[in-house]
Amino acid sequence: MKKHPFSKRFGLFLGPLLFIIIQVIPIELISDKADVVIAIALWMVIWWITEAVSISVTALLPLLLFPLFEIMPIGDVGANYGSPIVFLFFGGFVLALALEKVNLHKRIALNIIKFTGTTPNKVILGFMIATAFMSMWISNTASTVVMLPIAMSVINLLIHDTDGFTKKDQNFALSVMLGIAFSANAGGIATVIGTPPNSVLIGLLENEYNIEISFLSWMLIGLPFSAVLITVIYVVLIKLFPNEGLIFGASKDVISKELTKLGKISPKEKQVLVTFAVIVSLWIFRTFINAILPNLGLTDTMISIFGAIALFTVPHNLKRGDFILEWKDTQKLAWGILILFGGGLALAKGMSASGIIDVVATAISNSDISILLTASLLIILMLFMTELMSNVALTAVLAPVVAGIALGLEIPILYLLIPVTMASSCAFMLPMATPPNAIVFASGFVKVHQMARVGILLNLIAIALLILMFQFFMPLIF
Repeated sequence: MKKHPFSKRFGLFLGPLLFIIIQVIPIELISDKADVVIAIALWMVIWWITEAVSISVTALLPLLLFPLFEIMPIGDVGANYGSPIVFLFFGGFVLALALEKVNLHKRIALNIIKFTGTTPNKVILGFMIATAFMSMWISNTASTVVMLPIAMSVINLLIHDTDGFTKKDQNFALSVMLGIAFSANAGGIATVIGTPPNSVLIGLLENEYNIEISFLSWMLIGLPFSAVLITVIYVVLIKLFPNEGLIFGASKDVISKELTKLGKISPKEKQVLVTFAVIVSLWIFRTFINAILPNLGLTDTMISIFGAIALFTVPHNLKRGDFILEWKDTQKLAWGILILFGGGLALAKGMSASGIIDVVATAISNSDISILLTASLLIILMLFMTELMSNVALTAVLAPVVAGIALGLEIPILYLLIPVTMASSCAFMLPMATPPNAIVFASGFVKVHQMARVGILLNLIAIALLILMFQFFMPLIF
């Protein structure tokens, strides 16, 4: 029988124990209410870091503890779990389910790789672009899982060729594997639904500060940053692991064979493609549509739900009762992430309602700390902490505090929150940092020291890019 890790057993008891200790000690940290929220936040953080229980189960704690300790009524706490941003992501998940069910995501990825070319470096670039594009719309885990077997097929050609698996072959394999993992992480930054931390931030801004960031507004800064980061990753990989002189033409055959297996694009794929195109177009042009039809009041969440309903209700074949999606397909949907969003928003609301954010803002405003230094430290903290714990959970805890710091520094909260949130998706150093990192590590072609060697360099470059974004580009966009 597999032994339960000590860290999880330790964390399971440490979380509630710390909570109790903070309740019984006679020292008041901020106020009675604030101290309870701090204790609950510490309990949640410990369970999130140690993964003593599912991170989604941990996210349910505010639903029990906030009403119990009179922080907020249960109706107010529960509203966070039904926030519009939760349903925005739900619609995105349903769209991703449809793409995966009809295999359209794989067809798109293969065609991107085929388009980029078949020389070694172009193959690496093709895999990276395909993975990044998919990660903009479906989970980074699903993107990596789709790309991995295709990459393995190409690498196997090198293993079984006449000269064996040479150093150049190994460098190519390593670059492809790391390229897939890292571009899956970076690609999600480009869109609101690409990675959960983005949605946690948008939910916080809407719930607490009545600030709305549209799908298009996010892409204006997220897509360029993602593109620059992926370009940097590509250059670093081909420089650190050169494969000059490596020649193989058979990779083209692998891609062609995979496309042949898929056959011609099916009517169902076409229907999903049309739905996908309509939803993305509505997200991008929503502000223009609302300007023309102001009474419509279209929101990104409404568009997302419209797309989800269409995939369940627009018949593919009415006589046979054949639809793109059936409710049983949602068994694969990441319901736990939706609960995690709710828990993060509830925690943020508790921090605000109990006065913690005001205390942070006041403390920062009374200090002489440099704005640039503060932003830099927060970006570094977020990026390196996300190597060790869930980036969604980390964003849920840190984003409200960062908002308080921005208020204390008297700068627009978006300027600070967006770069810090994006930092949570830049974990490149360790296999356990993100599911894509773990998946490619499990392939056997990547060693921990190799990932750490590239990852630490990419982490530092990502920090520099995010600091530049904070200093120069945020004021131009927002």
